[in-house]
Amino acid sequence: MSVTVRVPAKVNVQLAVGPARPDGFHDLANVFLAVGLYDEVTATPADELRITCSGPDAAQVPLDRTNLAARAALALAERYGRPADVHLHIAKDIPVAGGMAGGSADGAGALLACDALWETGASRDELLDICAELGSDVPFSLVGGAALGTGRGEKLQELEVGGAFHWVFAVADGGLSTPAVYREFDRLTPDAPAPGASPALLDALRAGDAAALAGAVSNDLQPAALSLFPALADTLKAGTAAGALAALVSGSGPTTAFLTEDAEAAERVAAALRASGTCRAARVASAPAQGATVVRAALPPVE
Repeated sequence: MSVTVRVPAKVNVQLAVGPARPDGFHDLANVFLAVGLYDEVTATPADELRITCSGPDAAQVPLDRTNLAARAALALAERYGRPADVHLHIAKDIPVAGGMAGGSADGAGALLACDALWETGASRDELLDICAELGSDVPFSLVGGAALGTGRGEKLQELEVGGAFHWVFAVADGGLSTPAVYREFDRLTPDAPAPGASPALLDALRAGDAAALAGAVSNDLQPAALSLFPALADTLKAGTAAGALAALVSGSGPTTAFLTEDAEAAERVAAALRASGTCRAARVASAPAQGATVVRAALPPVE
């Protein structure tokens, strides 16, 4: 038998960052929106834990036990006292190291796939607990839709969204280290205030109002990302010049995100970004998207 789970990327429509905590993390007010770019994780019984990957930038994905998919399988197996004998194949379509939670998505996808394959019967709360142990963005990859993440981002409050939002994501030629971006944030913002969610932004999501959302999006990590990767400023300018309602760095970058009026405008902005020479690729996606979901469960062929 094999089980395939589809899991979405995310964009942070608000990322408010507080000062560094004693444990090295930062308190956040992190408004996540799941977008329709997906990885698929397929779990198949095997003699030992094995990770494979295909798709764009697959060569950049670690295939050892540092991969969040592997860590998810090990965590679930340990909790239920069974061996983590599974082959996890990741069909990669979320940009790698791009600030869109691709690694976190793979962790959530592997967790749900192994849960279904092994028939552990884990509750949603148990799965979310494991997700939180794996990383700050992993719980949202399981939940999808829209949510406010507090603490280090792992404590989720699901949010109402009143309509579809249309986005373009420009994939940079190169990567950014999330820890390096946070270190640069600490250097640039030594007196960061306590973070809080924007009421105007939450209202815009609830109303499904793209223009209002465009006026409220923010990312406290953007100055740090631009400091470390100055060429991103040219990408932001190109998308804005092409008619995007809002332009921002996605999470810790280096992917940049452009909110547009509708699907047609998204295609125009994407075409302009591809032609601008300021990015490696431009992808169109709508939001909100469903969280990690089992899309296939297949029995082995009869010989």
